[in-house]
Amino acid sequence: MKNINYSFLRAICALLISLVLILFPAEAGNYLVITIGIVFMVPSIFSIVGYFTLPIGFKLRFPVEAVGGLLFGLWLMIMPSFFADLLTYLLGFILLMGGVQQIAALMGARHWVHVPVKFYIIPVLILLAGFFALFNPTGVRDTAFTIIGITGLVYTISELVNWFAFTRKKPKVSTAPAIKSDIETKQEDGVDDAEILE
Repeated sequence: MKNINYSFLRAICALLISLVLILFPAEAGNYLVITIGIVFMVPSIFSIVGYFTLPIGFKLRFPVEAVGGLLFGLWLMIMPSFFADLLTYLLGFILLMGGVQQIAALMGARHWVHVPVKFYIIPVLILLAGFFALFNPTGVRDTAFTIIGITGLVYTISELVNWFAFTRKKPKVSTAPAIKSDIETKQEDGVDDAEILE
């Protein structure tokens, strides 16, 4: 898990969601909500089935949260259009936080490399698109999804450019030398441990 590059993973996830939002803006909201419902249902079903397949002597407490996740997943799948409007708010907030995160990452990168001002333009535009999606979510949902999708695509490109230009050049943290035990120190000094004679 240490070698996972989270900037790259964020970019790939943003790319997939953005393409869905751009290519299918009318249906994207409903399908994303249904997908989220499935994501809630699958682990809940496994948890409930796992509870009932345990031997009688090994019964644990009833998985109430799994039932809650199952019911919430069903609700998302039954009423996707209601949650699609809420999803617009959520995606707008994610864009807002993505813009803030990129600005913070660029400001942090200034400690080890020069960051030109032009690199701040895209994160500011992403931030503004997030504000637009938050304050005008339901009026024109398809337009909002298209704008969110295009902005997400721009975010993906910007995240990859920032990763290639700055994050990969971050200096590696040097590891501290290992602390030697008292025995190793004494042996290096030529002092051996004493033997107990009876």
